[in-house]
Amino acid sequence: MASESGGPSGVARGPQDFERSLDKSATEVASFEAHDTSPLARFHHFLHANPTAAPVVVLVVSCIVFGIVANNFFSAFNLSLIIQQVTIIGILGAAQTLVILTAGIDLSVAAIMVLSYMVMARLAVQGDVPAVLAVLIGLGVGLACGLFNGSLVTRARLVPIAVTVLVWVLLFSFDLPLIYLVPAGMIAGLAVGWFGFGPAAELRLPPFIVTLGAWSIFFALNLWYSESETIRSQDIDATAPLLKIFGLRVEVLGAQFTLGSFLMVAIFIVLWYALNWTAWGRSVYAVGDDREAAELSGIRTDRVLLSVYGTAGLLCALGGWAAIGRVGSASPQSFYEGNLDAITAVVIGGTSLFGGRGAIFGTLFGALIVGVFRSGLKLGGVDVLWQTFAVGLLIIVAVAMDQWIRRVTA
Repeated sequence: MASESGGPSGVARGPQDFERSLDKSATEVASFEAHDTSPLARFHHFLHANPTAAPVVVLVVSCIVFGIVANNFFSAFNLSLIIQQVTIIGILGAAQTLVILTAGIDLSVAAIMVLSYMVMARLAVQGDVPAVLAVLIGLGVGLACGLFNGSLVTRARLVPIAVTVLVWVLLFSFDLPLIYLVPAGMIAGLAVGWFGFGPAAELRLPPFIVTLGAWSIFFALNLWYSESETIRSQDIDATAPLLKIFGLRVEVLGAQFTLGSFLMVAIFIVLWYALNWTAWGRSVYAVGDDREAAELSGIRTDRVLLSVYGTAGLLCALGGWAAIGRVGSASPQSFYEGNLDAITAVVIGGTSLFGGRGAIFGTLFGALIVGVFRSGLKLGGVDVLWQTFAVGLLIIVAVAMDQWIRRVTA
């Protein structure tokens, strides 16, 4: 039986070579570098964990400052006017937020919106199409445009694109009026479907380049389809008043709000729920954070991206419907700067341009910040030139803040 000294014969063993080296080793208890617990570090972590905190603080401070500078800033009329002015940009910003969360960008949101509402207006006013059907076709056009962008970013379905072009050629050969030609072709392609039907060409083009090209395509289609003519407010009132329903005003506590403002808030609430409480929303964040890791975890990234771009196109079409009510008419050259305004709202709202981080309500606060700045500076007598300068400075500061927040240590 082996003795306690370790040898089977009872003879004690001496320390081996590796055991002798232990005498010279350090005997201190392992220690780790303590995290910085300064107030700035805690604030840094707070902003990283709460993406909407910074835009909320900026919005509150801006309101206080402009309330002091301009006496009538807090009047019910001015506050309701700010909300009305940011309605369209807020809806476009919501669509842009979905795309940016996936580490992409959509430079064609304004072009999709204008093309969609021109289809609605021309079909209803000049094409003798019932207003309800014209709206549904316009929404379908927006969805088709979004899916077109998404297919180029992921996999281009060849059959829907071929069907759209073929329908255009056939209808054009039969001398069908232009007013029906464009939406008919796009709806036909949408009916065939982008989802898993027919052969696909794997492209995965950069979103910036794809949507920049799509902006030119949709804008040219818009001018061609509309023949550069504006649908007047009087014609819409006489033929299709449904198109202006989101321009109706509702008085709340002495302030007047349009139904379009309530539509904007409803869109943000629905998207907040979808992004935070559904598997689809978690997939959107996962794809934006690391697309390859998302694929390895079983997420169908192409399908997620296609759904995001399609949803963004549909939201742009809804924004177009609201824009008719906001402006009162349908002009093919309106909202030319809508793309930049939407991106501005998203960036100021705290959504990272690198994807995977942000909150949908941050975009709403970002749009309100832009509206508050422009309204406050205007009431303060500041020239329009310097109003634009202030908004540009806001964008740079917001991007710098995002870079700083992303460097937070885990």
